[in-house]
Amino acid sequence: MTTWGVKEYAVSGRDSGPYAITTGPDGALWFTMVHSGQIGRLVPGQEPTSHQLAPDSGPTVISNGPDGALWFTEYRAHRIGRVTTAGRVTEFALPTARCGPFGIAAGPDDALWFTETAADRIGRLTTDGSVTEYPLPCTGAFPSAIAADGDAMWFTMNQANAIGRIGMDGHITVHELPTAAAAPVGVAVGPDGGVWFTEIAAGQIGHRAPDGRITEYPLPDRTARPHAVTTDADGTAWFTEWGGNRVASITSDGMVTAHDLPTPASEPHGITVGPDGALWTALETGALARIGPTTSITTRNTEQENAS
Repeated sequence: MTTWGVKEYAVSGRDSGPYAITTGPDGALWFTMVHSGQIGRLVPGQEPTSHQLAPDSGPTVISNGPDGALWFTEYRAHRIGRVTTAGRVTEFALPTARCGPFGIAAGPDDALWFTETAADRIGRLTTDGSVTEYPLPCTGAFPSAIAADGDAMWFTMNQANAIGRIGMDGHITVHELPTAAAAPVGVAVGPDGGVWFTEIAAGQIGHRAPDGRITEYPLPDRTARPHAVTTDADGTAWFTEWGGNRVASITSDGMVTAHDLPTPASEPHGITVGPDGALWTALETGALARIGPTTSITTRNTEQENAS
């Protein structure tokens, strides 16, 4: 059994609210601070730095762009932001007022794709600032996270109890989930093309295989409120347990391994594979946590399966 360790690194005050995190092209960890309106940067072993935005902008999800910069959503300001690795910030207004952009990811077409939670749309932004919006086929869906897969993007529909797929031509397909009111949030695509997603209200991790079969894995702690998810090079999915104060992994056969965080009620949100190959998560208490090999309890879940 592999032994893992968890270490926290303070990067801000407790009221700044580190939220999402990614590894940038410069080998640093980049993260949003939703409450203080900042974009942070941490090179492991060095002091953190930050770039100030408007205090009420609410930077939320951050992702690598196709142009060597970092792109992020400003949930409260209803904009998309761009920051270079040198710290230069540019912001782009969106056509739909008060649309609530949340998830963002680079697509296979070298554009940025993002969700509009309050407008029931998926947006596409080119690196020169041109925006196209695609309405969802339903209202009140609250599209949340988004991830790239080959020639399409996958996204969660938090209030529609579904995951969606949008092609580069804007065609949208909706896949309903087996469990009612599961409230999916995070989404990630594995190296095999399987789609992993978190069901925050159901306390489950979902997986859609390339053949369309959806499998749901109930977590040992059904009140854990799984939030963000990513995959490593081996195809293992890693996710944060916002309510359980843990980071956990799940394999394709339903094996869950959980790692407790040392600070109580630290509220882990975003998660990424770091430049050192370890898993890193952003904690609302003002820190980043590193989870890497250094004893943990493993359990196998009973599966709930449904073809979709």
